Amino acid sequence: MTAHGEVLTRRHVLTLPTEPSAVRIARETAEHALAEWGIGLSHPTVGPALLILGELVTNSVRHAAAVSPQMTVVYAAGSACLALAVHDRHPYQPPLRCMLTGDGGLGTVMELVLALSGTAVVRADADGGGKSIWITLPLRTTAGRPLSNG
Repeated sequence: MTAHGEVLTRRHVLTLPTEPSAVRIARETAEHALAEWGIGLSHPTVGPALLILGELVTNSVRHAAAVSPQMTVVYAAGSACLALAVHDRHPYQPPLRCMLTGDGGLGTVMELVLALSGTAVVRADADGGGKSIWITLPLRTTAGRPLSNG
Protein backbone atom coordinates (compact mmCIF):
# COMPACT_ATOMS: atom_id res chain seq x y z
CA MET A 1 0.00 0.00 0.00
CA THR A 2 1.04 3.58 -0.55
CA ALA A 3 0.94 6.50 1.85
CA HIS A 4 -2.56 7.24 0.51
CA GLY A 5 -3.77 3.69 1.14
CA GLU A 6 -3.83 2.51 -2.47
CA VAL A 7 -2.98 -1.12 -3.08
CA LEU A 8 -0.42 -1.42 -5.86
CA THR A 9 -1.75 -4.33 -7.86
CA ARG A 10 0.96 -4.39 -10.53
CA ARG A 11 4.47 -5.32 -9.44
CA HIS A 12 7.79 -6.39 -10.93
CA VAL A 13 10.99 -7.23 -9.02
CA LEU A 14 14.43 -7.34 -10.64
CA THR A 15 17.76 -8.38 -9.10
CA LEU A 16 20.85 -6.99 -10.80
CA PRO A 17 24.60 -7.03 -10.22
CA THR A 18 25.73 -3.74 -8.70
CA GLU A 19 27.65 -2.62 -11.78
CA PRO A 20 27.22 0.18 -14.37
CA SER A 21 25.14 -1.90 -16.81
CA ALA A 22 22.44 -2.10 -14.11
CA VAL A 23 21.37 1.48 -14.85
CA ARG A 24 20.43 0.69 -18.46
CA ILE A 25 18.83 -2.64 -17.58
CA ALA A 26 16.74 -1.13 -14.75
CA ARG A 27 15.51 1.66 -17.02
CA GLU A 28 14.65 -0.66 -19.93
CA THR A 29 12.84 -3.01 -17.56
CA ALA A 30 10.84 -0.07 -16.19
CA GLU A 31 9.87 1.02 -19.70
CA HIS A 32 8.68 -2.51 -20.56
CA ALA A 33 6.77 -2.94 -17.28
CA LEU A 34 5.06 0.45 -17.60
CA ALA A 35 4.05 -0.25 -21.19
CA GLU A 36 2.70 -3.65 -20.14
CA TRP A 37 0.68 -1.94 -17.41
CA GLY A 38 -0.78 0.58 -19.86
CA ILE A 39 1.27 3.54 -18.61
CA GLY A 40 2.65 5.11 -21.77
CA LEU A 41 6.14 6.55 -21.97
CA SER A 42 4.57 9.92 -22.84
CA HIS A 43 2.74 10.04 -19.49
CA PRO A 44 4.01 13.16 -17.64
CA THR A 45 5.18 11.14 -14.62
CA VAL A 46 7.20 8.58 -16.58
CA GLY A 47 10.14 10.73 -17.73
CA PRO A 48 10.90 12.01 -14.23
CA ALA A 49 10.33 8.52 -12.79
CA LEU A 50 12.92 7.04 -15.17
CA LEU A 51 15.41 9.78 -14.25
CA ILE A 52 14.80 9.11 -10.54
CA LEU A 53 15.28 5.39 -11.09
CA GLY A 54 18.54 5.98 -12.97
CA GLU A 55 19.87 8.19 -10.16
CA LEU A 56 18.99 5.65 -7.45
CA VAL A 57 20.57 2.75 -9.34
CA THR A 58 23.65 4.86 -10.12
CA ASN A 59 24.01 5.67 -6.41
CA SER A 60 23.96 1.98 -5.54
CA VAL A 61 26.58 1.27 -8.21
CA ARG A 62 28.83 4.11 -7.03
CA HIS A 63 28.48 3.77 -3.29
CA ALA A 64 27.34 0.24 -2.43
CA ALA A 65 29.04 -2.11 -4.91
CA ALA A 66 31.98 -2.88 -2.62
CA VAL A 67 29.69 -4.33 0.07
CA SER A 68 26.60 -5.19 -1.98
CA PRO A 69 27.33 -7.25 -5.11
CA GLN A 70 23.62 -7.21 -6.01
CA MET A 71 20.77 -4.75 -5.84
CA THR A 72 17.05 -5.25 -6.11
CA VAL A 73 14.77 -2.91 -8.03
CA VAL A 74 11.03 -2.96 -7.37
CA TYR A 75 8.50 -1.44 -9.76
CA ALA A 76 4.85 -1.19 -8.68
CA ALA A 77 1.75 0.66 -9.83
CA GLY A 78 -1.89 1.10 -9.03
CA SER A 79 -4.54 3.14 -10.76
CA ALA A 80 -3.34 6.39 -9.20
CA CYS A 81 0.32 5.96 -8.37
CA LEU A 82 3.68 4.56 -9.39
CA ALA A 83 6.27 3.31 -6.89
CA LEU A 84 9.93 2.53 -7.44
CA ALA A 85 12.45 1.17 -4.95
CA VAL A 86 16.13 0.34 -5.06
CA HIS A 87 17.57 -1.91 -2.36
CA ASP A 88 21.22 -2.62 -1.62
CA ARG A 89 23.14 -4.04 1.32
CA HIS A 90 25.14 -0.94 2.15
CA PRO A 91 24.18 0.21 5.65
CA TYR A 92 24.36 3.98 5.01
CA GLN A 93 20.92 5.60 5.02
CA PRO A 94 21.04 8.99 3.32
CA PRO A 95 19.01 11.75 4.99
CA LEU A 96 16.75 12.56 2.04
CA ARG A 97 15.44 15.85 3.47
CA CYS A 98 19.00 17.21 3.61
CA MET A 99 19.47 16.37 -0.06
CA LEU A 100 17.29 19.25 -1.25
CA THR A 101 20.28 21.56 -1.33
CA GLY A 102 22.58 19.07 -3.08
CA ASP A 103 23.59 19.13 -6.71
CA GLY A 104 22.81 16.06 -8.81
CA GLY A 105 22.22 12.57 -7.42
CA LEU A 106 19.78 12.49 -4.54
CA GLY A 107 19.31 16.27 -4.77
CA THR A 108 17.87 15.78 -8.25
CA VAL A 109 15.76 12.87 -7.00
CA MET A 110 14.26 14.95 -4.22
CA GLU A 111 13.59 17.95 -6.48
CA LEU A 112 11.71 15.73 -8.94
CA VAL A 113 9.79 13.88 -6.22
CA LEU A 114 8.63 17.11 -4.61
CA ALA A 115 7.80 18.74 -7.96
CA LEU A 116 5.49 15.80 -8.69
CA SER A 117 3.95 15.82 -5.17
CA GLY A 118 5.48 12.41 -4.51
CA THR A 119 7.12 10.86 -1.48
CA ALA A 120 10.59 9.47 -0.78
CA VAL A 121 11.40 7.18 2.13
CA VAL A 122 14.51 5.31 3.24
CA ARG A 123 13.72 1.98 4.89
CA ALA A 124 16.45 0.15 6.77
CA ASP A 125 16.73 -3.63 6.59
CA ALA A 126 15.74 -5.34 9.84
CA ASP A 127 19.39 -6.20 10.53
CA GLY A 128 20.60 -2.66 9.76
CA GLY A 129 22.91 -3.99 7.06
CA GLY A 130 21.14 -2.46 4.06
CA LYS A 131 18.34 -0.20 2.97
CA SER A 132 15.72 0.52 0.35
CA ILE A 133 14.85 3.92 -1.02
CA TRP A 134 11.16 4.01 -1.97
CA ILE A 135 9.75 6.65 -4.28
CA THR A 136 6.01 7.05 -4.81
CA LEU A 137 4.67 9.32 -7.56
CA PRO A 138 1.04 10.14 -8.33
CA LEU A 139 -0.42 9.16 -11.69
CA ARG A 140 -3.52 11.36 -11.24
CA THR A 141 -4.11 15.04 -10.64
CA THR A 142 -5.10 16.34 -7.22
CA ALA A 143 -8.68 16.52 -8.54
CA GLY A 144 -8.58 12.74 -8.98
CA ARG A 145 -8.56 12.82 -12.78
CA PRO A 146 -6.02 10.72 -14.65
CA LEU A 147 -3.04 12.73 -15.88
CA SER A 148 -2.89 13.08 -19.64
CA ASN A 149 -0.92 10.39 -21.44
CA GLY A 150 0.43 12.81 -23.93
